[in-house]
Amino acid sequence: MSVIGGRWKIAIVWALLHESPLRLSEFQKEFPDINQRMLIRQLRELEEDQIIERTVYPVVPPKVDYTLSDIGLGLEPVVTAICDWGERYHQFLITE
Repeated sequence: MSVIGGRWKIAIVWALLHESPLRLSEFQKEFPDINQRMLIRQLRELEEDQIIERTVYPVVPPKVDYTLSDIGLGLEPVVTAICDWGERYHQFLITE
């Protein structure tokens, strides 16, 4: 849980499962409620834990994109199950 815990990490993995690679600006469009500092921190932690891979291209201005590593791709059933549960829970709250 320490690897994918945190408010945004599961959402980041979910986004990369559905569209990859993503650049920082694309994450910011996907998650407008997160500030850039927090997003970069979450991305760095996921990179340190080898869940995502960061690729820097030698161009000016610098281009950086993020993809899931093989270990990160292994999280697909876990993240999908969590998101499915969240949708069921949300529907449960609406029907009460």
